[in-house]
Amino acid sequence: MSAADIHTRSSSAPLVRAEDLAKTFDVSAPWLNRVLERKPRALLHAVDGVSFEIQKGKTLALVGESGCGKSTVARLLVGLYEPTRGSFTFDGQDAHAAFAGRSMREMRRRIQMIFQDPYASLNPRWLVRDIIAEPLIEHGLLSDDDALTQRVGELLQSVGLTFDCMDKYPHQFSGGQRQRISIARALATEPEFLVCDEPTSALDVSVQAQVLNIMKDLQRERHLTYLFISHNLAVVRHVSDQVGVMYLGRLVEIADKHELFVRPRHPYTRMLLDAIPKMHDTGHARTPVRGEVPNPLNPPTGCAFNPRCPHANERCRVERPQLLDDGGTKVACHAIEEGRIGLPETVVPVALD
Repeated sequence: MSAADIHTRSSSAPLVRAEDLAKTFDVSAPWLNRVLERKPRALLHAVDGVSFEIQKGKTLALVGESGCGKSTVARLLVGLYEPTRGSFTFDGQDAHAAFAGRSMREMRRRIQMIFQDPYASLNPRWLVRDIIAEPLIEHGLLSDDDALTQRVGELLQSVGLTFDCMDKYPHQFSGGQRQRISIARALATEPEFLVCDEPTSALDVSVQAQVLNIMKDLQRERHLTYLFISHNLAVVRHVSDQVGVMYLGRLVEIADKHELFVRPRHPYTRMLLDAIPKMHDTGHARTPVRGEVPNPLNPPTGCAFNPRCPHANERCRVERPQLLDDGGTKVACHAIEEGRIGLPETVVPVALD
């Protein structure tokens, strides 16, 4: 194989690859209580076999109802949790082995996270200068005070803030400004991959748009790769290239953004999209999301969605569907596999960016 072939192959390989990632939490009562009450151990399968890839410079969004495992996936990817099984490969390297070994600093420099709550993720006792300078100092990137001040100012300007913001405390800023500070801190180590755990959910709608536009501009300028966690489909439509739909710890559909919003395959994806208000349907009642997410400590057998699915049959109740390719879209659904349901008769009328 020639050097050119090797370069082409490496450049086309995904930057991020998760394979069969799973995380199980032991939420059992204390041992003595279990013995006296004769109760078994209780295991919560927060993430149960999730696989996906993200190309460099692209955004994969994970969506789903609360409790489906989105945030657990985020924490697995940044090394805050160790997986129960499965692997996470970053730029061809086993990231979890790196997190636990000598390469930990380098991996943490290249992978950063933006948290959901800007009110809780910034130390209220530190000046903004110290908050943003901390990763620069910890990773040994800068140590000179003048150079640190200059770099912090540049990072603040890159997210639409000014030099003098560094001499203030977090409580002196609005929610949107605090989230910009969080983004500036995440960018300090010049990462390649940002895991964004609902970074705009605590913000007003108008402020959300400003923060999302900043994130898209930074992605273009720095060729960043994003995993974007959200339950807001309007936000996902604005920022993503691909969308993964999660339900009870598993991916039920992964598709190109336009394909998912126009031709959703999985019944759960269709249910979520049916619940979005449509401009042309003014005055019409929107379809609510039927039923409730089952208890994750006692999930249904077979397909986890079968108690809420109008297309469920006996196979759905006993056999777990696998994520299979369906014309470029990956979907885990027996009804789709067997041809019992096809593509929607009419496209979902949503405006795409």
